[in-house]
Amino acid sequence: MSDRLPAVEKSGAGPLVRAAYAYSSRQYGKVLEPLGVSAHHRPTMLGMGAFEAALERSHGVPHRLKVLGELKAALMAGCEFCMDIGSWIARGHGITEEELRAFADYRESDLFSDLDRLVIDYAAGMTATPVDVPDELFAELRRHLDDAQIVELTATIAWENWRARFNWALGIESQDFSEGSFCVRPESAQAES
Repeated sequence: MSDRLPAVEKSGAGPLVRAAYAYSSRQYGKVLEPLGVSAHHRPTMLGMGAFEAALERSHGVPHRLKVLGELKAALMAGCEFCMDIGSWIARGHGITEEELRAFADYRESDLFSDLDRLVIDYAAGMTATPVDVPDELFAELRRHLDDAQIVELTATIAWENWRARFNWALGIESQDFSEGSFCVRPESAQAES
């Protein structure tokens, strides 16, 4: 639950917000906290939903690659909600517990392909401030992905950056999607445990 801005209560929500809450409950088993908070400004909530739907319906890039990029962005931004739900979503797209545990050491792990590593590096470059995507990295990625796939992957990673910063600024924390399972954490947090 956000400690900065509470979600709009279902009892006080209009029909559009109630419909969004019903959809979230069907998809995730609960109303996502970012949705509840964004419901304070319906145009933003609708825009977020439209972009989420566009990315969800895009299948040019394998889900595995998109999820790996999102996880790296979530880790670098430090978004608790994103790391929690991202780990849960990753498991739903076939990323194993072993791969999640090795994620911090993806460059050295034989669990990740060369393309996996390129995507994670690309996400790291996109998430850095300022953005740092070297021409060599982009050229290597283009050897594997066509123009439409590059746009889809870039949009997915950029959107995760947006989500992470929205959630972080508004104090939106984990909703326990990964409870009882491994959840990726920033390297600094892993070193402390």
